[in-house]
Amino acid sequence: MKTTEAIATATEDTKATPRSAGGWRRILSFRNISALYIFVAIFVLFSIITPKTFLSPGTWVLLLDEQTITVLAALAVLIPLNVAVFNLAIGAEVGFAVILVAVLQVNLQLPWPLAVVLALACGALIGTISGLIITRLKIDSFIATLGMSSLLTAGLVLMSGQRQVLGLGAGFRDFATGGIPLGGTFKLTWPFIIMIVVALVLWYVMEKTPLGRRMYAAGFNPDGARLSGVKVARLQIGSLVAGGIVAALAGTLLASRINAGDPTVGPNLLLPALTAVFLGSTQFKGGRFNVWGTVVSVYVLAVGVKGLQLLGATDWVENAFNGVALLGAVALSRWERTSKRTAAIKRATTFGRRARTELAEQQAAADPTSAPAELRKPDQE
Repeated sequence: MKTTEAIATATEDTKATPRSAGGWRRILSFRNISALYIFVAIFVLFSIITPKTFLSPGTWVLLLDEQTITVLAALAVLIPLNVAVFNLAIGAEVGFAVILVAVLQVNLQLPWPLAVVLALACGALIGTISGLIITRLKIDSFIATLGMSSLLTAGLVLMSGQRQVLGLGAGFRDFATGGIPLGGTFKLTWPFIIMIVVALVLWYVMEKTPLGRRMYAAGFNPDGARLSGVKVARLQIGSLVAGGIVAALAGTLLASRINAGDPTVGPNLLLPALTAVFLGSTQFKGGRFNVWGTVVSVYVLAVGVKGLQLLGATDWVENAFNGVALLGAVALSRWERTSKRTAAIKRATTFGRRARTELAEQQAAADPTSAPAELRKPDQE
Protein backbone atom coordinates (compact mmCIF):
# COMPACT_ATOMS: atom_id res chain seq x y z
CA MET A 1 0.00 0.00 0.00
CA LYS A 2 1.31 3.44 -0.89
CA THR A 3 1.71 6.29 1.57
CA THR A 4 -1.25 8.17 0.13
CA GLU A 5 -3.39 5.06 0.41
CA ALA A 6 -2.42 4.65 4.05
CA ILE A 7 -3.30 8.28 4.72
CA ALA A 8 -6.65 7.91 2.96
CA THR A 9 -7.47 4.79 4.95
CA ALA A 10 -6.56 6.47 8.23
CA THR A 11 -8.66 9.49 7.29
CA GLU A 12 -11.68 7.32 6.52
CA ASP A 13 -11.27 5.54 9.83
CA THR A 14 -11.14 8.78 11.83
CA LYS A 15 -14.22 10.12 10.06
CA ALA A 16 -16.35 6.99 10.22
CA THR A 17 -16.24 6.46 13.95
CA PRO A 18 -17.64 9.84 15.09
CA ARG A 19 -20.38 9.77 12.45
CA SER A 20 -21.59 6.30 13.32
CA ALA A 21 -21.19 6.47 17.09
CA GLY A 22 -21.61 10.07 18.12
CA GLY A 23 -23.77 11.81 15.52
CA TRP A 24 -26.87 12.18 17.67
CA ARG A 25 -24.77 12.77 20.75
CA ARG A 26 -23.12 15.73 19.05
CA ILE A 27 -26.44 17.11 17.81
CA LEU A 28 -28.05 16.84 21.24
CA SER A 29 -24.98 18.02 23.15
CA PHE A 30 -25.26 21.06 25.42
CA ARG A 31 -22.64 22.83 23.34
CA ASN A 32 -24.75 22.52 20.19
CA ILE A 33 -28.23 23.34 21.55
CA SER A 34 -27.53 24.98 24.90
CA ALA A 35 -30.26 27.60 24.33
CA LEU A 36 -32.91 24.89 24.20
CA TYR A 37 -31.70 23.38 27.47
CA ILE A 38 -31.64 26.83 29.04
CA PHE A 39 -35.18 27.42 27.79
CA VAL A 40 -36.36 24.17 29.41
CA ALA A 41 -34.70 25.15 32.69
CA ILE A 42 -36.25 28.64 32.64
CA PHE A 43 -39.65 27.24 31.70
CA VAL A 44 -39.64 24.70 34.53
CA LEU A 45 -38.38 27.27 37.06
CA PHE A 46 -41.01 29.93 36.38
CA SER A 47 -43.75 27.33 35.90
CA ILE A 48 -43.14 26.29 39.49
CA ILE A 49 -42.70 29.78 40.94
CA THR A 50 -45.53 31.61 39.16
CA PRO A 51 -47.68 29.09 37.28
CA LYS A 52 -50.90 31.12 37.03
CA THR A 53 -49.41 34.00 35.07
CA PHE A 54 -46.43 32.36 33.38
CA LEU A 55 -48.41 29.44 31.94
CA SER A 56 -51.43 31.46 30.85
CA PRO A 57 -52.08 31.41 27.05
CA GLY A 58 -52.26 35.20 26.99
CA THR A 59 -48.68 35.50 28.20
CA TRP A 60 -47.36 33.30 25.40
CA VAL A 61 -49.49 34.91 22.70
CA LEU A 62 -48.14 38.29 23.75
CA LEU A 63 -44.60 36.95 23.97
CA LEU A 64 -44.64 35.53 20.46
CA ASP A 65 -45.97 38.76 18.98
CA GLU A 66 -43.85 41.17 21.02
CA GLN A 67 -40.54 39.62 20.02
CA THR A 68 -41.10 39.73 16.27
CA ILE A 69 -39.60 43.22 16.10
CA THR A 70 -36.55 42.11 18.08
CA VAL A 71 -36.11 39.08 15.83
CA LEU A 72 -36.23 41.24 12.70
CA ALA A 73 -33.73 43.68 14.22
CA ALA A 74 -31.44 40.75 15.09
CA LEU A 75 -31.71 39.37 11.55
CA ALA A 76 -30.84 42.83 10.23
CA VAL A 77 -27.66 42.67 12.35
CA LEU A 78 -26.97 39.06 11.32
CA ILE A 79 -26.87 39.66 7.56
CA PRO A 80 -23.84 42.00 7.50
CA LEU A 81 -22.14 40.12 10.35
CA ASN A 82 -21.88 37.14 8.01
CA VAL A 83 -19.50 39.20 5.89
CA ALA A 84 -17.63 40.57 8.94
CA VAL A 85 -19.43 43.94 9.06
CA PHE A 86 -20.81 45.24 12.35
CA ASN A 87 -23.91 47.40 12.08
CA LEU A 88 -24.19 49.44 15.28
CA ALA A 89 -26.79 51.69 13.65
CA ILE A 90 -29.51 49.03 13.67
CA GLY A 91 -31.48 50.60 16.54
CA ALA A 92 -31.36 54.03 14.93
CA GLU A 93 -32.41 52.54 11.58
CA VAL A 94 -35.48 50.98 13.16
CA GLY A 95 -36.31 54.22 15.01
CA PHE A 96 -35.82 56.29 11.86
CA ALA A 97 -38.26 54.03 9.96
CA VAL A 98 -40.81 54.39 12.78
CA ILE A 99 -40.76 58.19 12.49
CA LEU A 100 -40.48 58.27 8.71
CA VAL A 101 -43.50 56.07 8.05
CA ALA A 102 -45.52 58.17 10.49
CA VAL A 103 -44.42 61.53 9.07
CA LEU A 104 -45.16 60.42 5.51
CA GLN A 105 -48.73 59.60 6.51
CA VAL A 106 -49.44 62.56 8.81
CA ASN A 107 -47.47 65.44 7.30
CA LEU A 108 -47.53 64.46 3.63
CA GLN A 109 -50.91 62.69 3.73
CA LEU A 110 -49.63 59.66 1.84
CA PRO A 111 -51.58 56.38 1.97
CA TRP A 112 -49.99 53.98 4.39
CA PRO A 113 -49.01 51.29 1.80
CA LEU A 114 -47.02 53.91 -0.13
CA ALA A 115 -45.48 55.20 3.11
CA VAL A 116 -44.35 51.66 3.95
CA VAL A 117 -42.77 51.19 0.52
CA LEU A 118 -40.92 54.51 0.80
CA ALA A 119 -39.70 53.61 4.30
CA LEU A 120 -38.30 50.31 3.00
CA ALA A 121 -36.63 52.13 0.11
CA CYS A 122 -35.10 54.58 2.57
CA GLY A 123 -33.78 51.65 4.61
CA ALA A 124 -32.08 50.31 1.47
CA LEU A 125 -30.59 53.77 0.80
CA ILE A 126 -29.21 53.98 4.35
CA GLY A 127 -27.60 50.57 3.93
CA THR A 128 -26.08 51.63 0.61
CA ILE A 129 -24.56 54.78 2.12
CA SER A 130 -23.14 52.81 5.06
CA GLY A 131 -21.68 50.23 2.69
CA LEU A 132 -20.04 52.85 0.49
CA ILE A 133 -18.52 54.56 3.53
CA ILE A 134 -17.04 51.25 4.68
CA THR A 135 -15.81 49.96 1.32
CA ARG A 136 -14.88 53.15 -0.53
CA LEU A 137 -13.63 55.35 2.30
CA LYS A 138 -12.09 52.36 4.10
CA ILE A 139 -13.61 53.29 7.45
CA ASP A 140 -14.03 50.50 9.97
CA SER A 141 -17.62 49.27 10.22
CA PHE A 142 -17.72 50.05 13.97
CA ILE A 143 -16.93 53.72 13.35
CA ALA A 144 -18.95 54.05 10.14
CA THR A 145 -22.16 52.60 11.54
CA LEU A 146 -21.73 54.39 14.85
CA GLY A 147 -21.50 57.68 12.96
CA MET A 148 -24.51 56.69 10.84
CA SER A 149 -26.42 55.95 14.05
CA SER A 150 -25.78 59.48 15.29
CA LEU A 151 -26.91 60.97 11.97
CA LEU A 152 -30.11 58.92 11.94
CA THR A 153 -30.86 59.83 15.55
CA ALA A 154 -30.48 63.50 14.65
CA GLY A 155 -32.75 63.00 11.65
CA LEU A 156 -35.56 61.34 13.56
CA VAL A 157 -35.41 64.02 16.26
CA LEU A 158 -35.59 66.68 13.56
CA MET A 159 -38.61 65.06 11.90
CA SER A 160 -40.49 64.36 15.12
CA GLY A 161 -39.49 67.36 17.23
CA GLN A 162 -38.94 64.78 20.04
CA ARG A 163 -42.71 64.24 20.19
CA GLN A 164 -44.93 61.36 19.16
CA VAL A 165 -46.41 61.64 15.68
CA LEU A 166 -50.10 60.79 15.97
CA GLY A 167 -52.99 60.44 13.51
CA LEU A 168 -51.68 57.67 11.29
CA GLY A 169 -53.68 56.42 8.29
CA ALA A 170 -56.82 54.33 8.67
CA GLY A 171 -56.08 50.63 8.50
CA PHE A 172 -52.42 51.00 9.36
CA ARG A 173 -53.08 49.67 12.85
CA ASP A 174 -54.57 46.48 11.36
CA PHE A 175 -51.24 45.83 9.66
CA ALA A 176 -49.81 44.75 13.04
CA THR A 177 -52.87 43.63 14.99
CA GLY A 178 -54.45 41.45 12.32
CA GLY A 179 -53.58 37.83 11.74
CA ILE A 180 -54.76 34.25 11.48
CA PRO A 181 -56.88 33.07 14.43
CA LEU A 182 -56.09 29.56 15.68
CA GLY A 183 -58.82 29.20 18.28
CA GLY A 184 -59.50 30.90 21.57
CA THR A 185 -57.20 33.81 22.31
CA PHE A 186 -54.36 32.38 20.26
CA LYS A 187 -53.61 34.11 16.96
CA LEU A 188 -50.67 34.27 14.60
CA THR A 189 -50.32 37.99 13.93
CA TRP A 190 -49.13 39.35 10.61
CA PRO A 191 -45.83 40.60 12.10
CA PHE A 192 -45.08 37.08 13.37
CA ILE A 193 -45.92 35.56 9.98
CA ILE A 194 -43.80 38.17 8.19
CA MET A 195 -40.91 37.45 10.56
CA ILE A 196 -41.08 33.71 9.83
CA VAL A 197 -41.15 34.38 6.07
CA VAL A 198 -38.12 36.70 6.32
CA ALA A 199 -36.25 34.12 8.42
CA LEU A 200 -37.03 31.35 5.92
CA VAL A 201 -35.82 33.45 2.99
CA LEU A 202 -32.60 34.41 4.77
CA TRP A 203 -31.99 30.83 5.87
CA TYR A 204 -32.41 29.55 2.32
CA VAL A 205 -30.13 32.20 0.84
CA MET A 206 -27.38 31.76 3.45
CA GLU A 207 -27.41 27.98 3.70
CA LYS A 208 -28.57 26.72 0.31
CA THR A 209 -27.22 29.10 -2.34
CA PRO A 210 -23.79 30.00 -3.74
CA LEU A 211 -24.40 33.59 -2.59
CA GLY A 212 -24.66 32.41 1.01
CA ARG A 213 -21.46 30.38 0.72
CA ARG A 214 -19.65 33.40 -0.68
CA MET A 215 -20.94 35.50 2.21
CA TYR A 216 -19.62 33.03 4.78
CA ALA A 217 -16.30 32.82 2.94
CA ALA A 218 -15.99 36.61 2.85
CA GLY A 219 -16.78 36.82 6.55
CA PHE A 220 -14.37 34.06 7.58
CA ASN A 221 -11.41 35.15 5.46
CA PRO A 222 -11.97 38.33 3.40
CA ASP A 223 -8.49 38.33 1.86
CA GLY A 224 -8.67 34.67 0.87
CA ALA A 225 -12.15 35.13 -0.56
CA ARG A 226 -11.00 38.17 -2.51
CA LEU A 227 -8.08 36.21 -4.01
CA SER A 228 -10.55 33.49 -4.99
CA GLY A 229 -12.56 35.95 -7.05
CA VAL A 230 -15.29 36.81 -4.54
CA LYS A 231 -16.46 40.43 -4.72
CA VAL A 232 -16.13 41.10 -1.00
CA ALA A 233 -16.89 44.84 -1.17
CA ARG A 234 -20.02 44.17 -3.22
CA LEU A 235 -21.17 41.56 -0.71
CA GLN A 236 -20.60 43.98 2.17
CA ILE A 237 -22.65 46.70 0.51
CA GLY A 238 -25.39 44.25 -0.43
CA SER A 239 -25.56 42.84 3.10
CA LEU A 240 -25.99 46.32 4.57
CA VAL A 241 -28.70 47.10 2.01
CA ALA A 242 -30.57 43.89 2.92
CA GLY A 243 -30.08 44.62 6.61
CA GLY A 244 -31.40 48.16 6.11
CA ILE A 245 -34.54 46.85 4.42
CA VAL A 246 -35.20 44.36 7.22
CA ALA A 247 -34.60 47.08 9.84
CA ALA A 248 -37.02 49.41 8.04
CA LEU A 249 -39.57 46.58 7.94
CA ALA A 250 -39.19 46.18 11.69
CA GLY A 251 -39.70 49.93 12.13
CA THR A 252 -42.90 50.01 10.07
CA LEU A 253 -44.32 47.05 12.00
CA LEU A 254 -43.42 48.74 15.28
CA ALA A 255 -45.11 51.98 14.21
CA SER A 256 -48.19 50.00 13.22
CA ARG A 257 -48.28 48.23 16.58
CA ILE A 258 -48.13 51.44 18.65
CA ASN A 259 -50.11 53.36 15.98
CA ALA A 260 -47.76 56.33 16.31
CA GLY A 261 -44.30 57.56 15.52
CA ASP A 262 -42.33 57.39 18.77
CA PRO A 263 -38.72 58.69 18.66
CA THR A 264 -37.67 56.65 21.70
CA VAL A 265 -38.53 53.08 20.69
CA GLY A 266 -35.86 52.15 18.13
CA PRO A 267 -32.44 52.63 19.78
CA ASN A 268 -33.30 50.23 22.62
CA LEU A 269 -33.27 47.32 20.18
CA LEU A 270 -29.51 47.33 19.58
CA LEU A 271 -28.47 45.45 22.73
CA PRO A 272 -31.03 42.60 22.53
CA ALA A 273 -30.36 42.22 18.79
CA LEU A 274 -26.60 41.86 19.28
CA THR A 275 -27.15 39.52 22.22
CA ALA A 276 -29.41 37.24 20.19
CA VAL A 277 -27.02 37.11 17.23
CA PHE A 278 -23.97 36.17 19.30
CA LEU A 279 -25.88 33.69 21.45
CA GLY A 280 -27.41 32.26 18.28
CA SER A 281 -23.95 31.71 16.79
CA THR A 282 -23.31 29.08 19.47
CA GLN A 283 -26.41 27.11 18.46
CA PHE A 284 -26.77 24.49 15.72
CA LYS A 285 -23.78 25.63 13.61
CA GLY A 286 -20.86 25.43 16.05
CA GLY A 287 -19.79 29.06 16.31
CA ARG A 288 -21.16 30.31 12.97
CA PHE A 289 -23.79 33.04 12.74
CA ASN A 290 -27.06 31.48 11.62
CA VAL A 291 -30.73 32.38 11.28
CA TRP A 292 -32.50 29.80 13.43
CA GLY A 293 -30.01 30.07 16.26
CA THR A 294 -30.73 33.80 16.34
CA VAL A 295 -34.51 33.32 16.32
CA VAL A 296 -34.39 30.74 19.12
CA SER A 297 -32.06 32.93 21.18
CA VAL A 298 -34.42 35.91 21.00
CA TYR A 299 -37.27 33.90 22.45
CA VAL A 300 -35.13 32.21 25.10
CA LEU A 301 -33.96 35.60 26.34
CA ALA A 302 -37.51 36.96 26.16
CA VAL A 303 -38.86 34.08 28.26
CA GLY A 304 -36.24 34.75 30.93
CA VAL A 305 -37.03 38.46 31.03
CA LYS A 306 -40.79 37.82 31.05
CA GLY A 307 -40.45 35.43 33.99
CA LEU A 308 -38.50 38.00 35.98
CA GLN A 309 -41.03 40.71 35.16
CA LEU A 310 -43.88 38.49 36.34
CA LEU A 311 -42.05 38.16 39.64
CA GLY A 312 -42.13 41.94 40.02
CA ALA A 313 -38.71 42.86 38.66
CA THR A 314 -38.24 46.51 37.66
CA ASP A 315 -37.54 47.83 34.17
CA TRP A 316 -33.76 47.82 34.53
CA VAL A 317 -33.75 44.02 34.77
CA GLU A 318 -34.22 43.62 31.02
CA ASN A 319 -31.11 45.64 30.17
CA ALA A 320 -29.12 43.89 32.91
CA PHE A 321 -30.29 40.46 31.72
CA ASN A 322 -29.45 41.21 28.09
CA GLY A 323 -26.07 42.69 29.04
CA VAL A 324 -25.05 39.62 31.02
CA ALA A 325 -26.36 37.37 28.27
CA LEU A 326 -24.37 39.30 25.63
CA LEU A 327 -21.12 38.93 27.58
CA GLY A 328 -21.82 35.26 28.16
CA ALA A 329 -22.75 34.68 24.52
CA VAL A 330 -19.56 36.29 23.19
CA ALA A 331 -17.45 34.33 25.69
CA LEU A 332 -19.23 31.09 24.76
CA SER A 333 -18.76 31.84 21.06
CA ARG A 334 -15.03 32.40 21.58
CA TRP A 335 -14.75 29.19 23.60
CA GLU A 336 -16.66 27.30 20.92
CA ARG A 337 -14.25 28.37 18.19
CA THR A 338 -11.18 27.71 20.36
CA SER A 339 -12.40 24.24 21.30
CA LYS A 340 -13.08 23.44 17.64
CA ARG A 341 -9.54 24.48 16.69
CA THR A 342 -8.11 22.39 19.54
CA ALA A 343 -10.16 19.38 18.46
CA ALA A 344 -9.03 19.82 14.86
CA ILE A 345 -5.37 19.94 15.92
CA LYS A 346 -5.86 16.85 18.09
CA ARG A 347 -7.47 14.96 15.20
CA ALA A 348 -4.67 15.99 12.86
CA THR A 349 -1.91 14.87 15.21
CA THR A 350 -3.69 11.60 15.99
CA PHE A 351 -4.16 10.96 12.30
CA GLY A 352 -0.48 11.72 11.67
CA ARG A 353 0.67 9.24 14.29
CA ARG A 354 -1.64 6.53 12.94
CA ALA A 355 -0.47 7.12 9.37
CA ARG A 356 3.20 6.97 10.37
CA THR A 357 2.64 3.80 12.42
CA GLU A 358 0.79 2.10 9.58
CA LEU A 359 3.47 3.08 7.09
CA ALA A 360 6.20 1.75 9.38
CA GLU A 361 4.34 -1.56 9.76
CA GLN A 362 4.11 -1.87 5.99
CA GLN A 363 7.84 -1.22 5.62
CA ALA A 364 8.57 -3.77 8.33
CA ALA A 365 6.52 -6.38 6.50
CA ALA A 366 8.34 -5.67 3.25
CA ASP A 367 11.85 -5.38 4.75
CA PRO A 368 12.12 -6.58 8.36
CA THR A 369 15.69 -5.34 8.77
CA SER A 370 14.66 -1.74 8.03
CA ALA A 371 11.83 -1.65 10.56
CA PRO A 372 12.16 0.36 13.77
CA ALA A 373 13.31 -1.64 16.79
CA GLU A 374 9.95 -1.46 18.53
CA LEU A 375 8.25 -3.10 15.51
CA ARG A 376 10.75 -5.95 15.04
CA LYS A 377 9.98 -9.43 16.15
CA PRO A 378 12.45 -11.13 18.53
CA ASP A 379 13.77 -13.45 15.83
CA GLN A 380 14.53 -10.45 13.55
CA GLU A 381 17.00 -8.79 15.90
